[in-house]
Amino acid sequence: RFEEGIAPAKLQRHDLMEEVEVNANFEGATLGEVSADAAKKVEALKASGKLPEGLRVEFLGQPRDSKETAGFMGQSLLLAVFFIYFVLASQFESFKLPIAIMASLPLSMVGMVMMLLVTGDNMSMMTSIGMILLMGLVTKNAILLVDHALHLEREEGISRRQAIIRAGTVRLRPILMTSFAMIGGMLPLFLALGAGAEMRAPMARAVVGGLITSTLLTLIVVPVFFEIVEGLTLAKGLAWARRRLGLAEAPAIEPPLAEAPDV
Repeated sequence: RFEEGIAPAKLQRHDLMEEVEVNANFEGATLGEVSADAAKKVEALKASGKLPEGLRVEFLGQPRDSKETAGFMGQSLLLAVFFIYFVLASQFESFKLPIAIMASLPLSMVGMVMMLLVTGDNMSMMTSIGMILLMGLVTKNAILLVDHALHLEREEGISRRQAIIRAGTVRLRPILMTSFAMIGGMLPLFLALGAGAEMRAPMARAVVGGLITSTLLTLIVVPVFFEIVEGLTLAKGLAWARRRLGLAEAPAIEPPLAEAPDV
């Protein structure tokens, strides 16, 4: 909407260029949706040649801050995943076991997305913080399961599959207790009870959704990954790659027979 008004007689500059600043409020849509719609309209004006030559359009304020925040959150998420892997590798003294434990991380993303769809929340800075929180929370269940299975396998000498089954039976109660405790602690924030809780509620909803699915699926997926990863060796991996690529294995060369000594 354009309207005439009174403004101070001054010339604003930005990056040594004359600047005209346009401010607007939005309602009924998110900042990302409004910014994307405005960017499309600017591109349409450029394509039609209606923008004067030398005119440049930049998004400042909240759109720029939101874009920078999203980049920082992505870097924080990658750093969290790397640090979790290295800590687990040093704890279990293995580079393979952290892969089985971290298989629970994508499972939490499923529940987080589903919960946000159900509650109608959008991805924001608070949901990104909840996503980073999930990285540390959901690996707890897998660590409890895998650590006990390794203990049974190494100390009692039972088979890997039997160790996994016994670990799932023994560790089921502490896994459920800790998960329910965290979900219960997030419920007041999840329901947006209290002043100013509406802004922080998406973080709790993301955490609760991720905890629910990761707790249920970790008890099924992580033991399978644990058995596969523990039984994986370099020779088996190369043989599997050859089969997938359709490469024929090199024939075995038999050693030559030793000649009989002269009598």
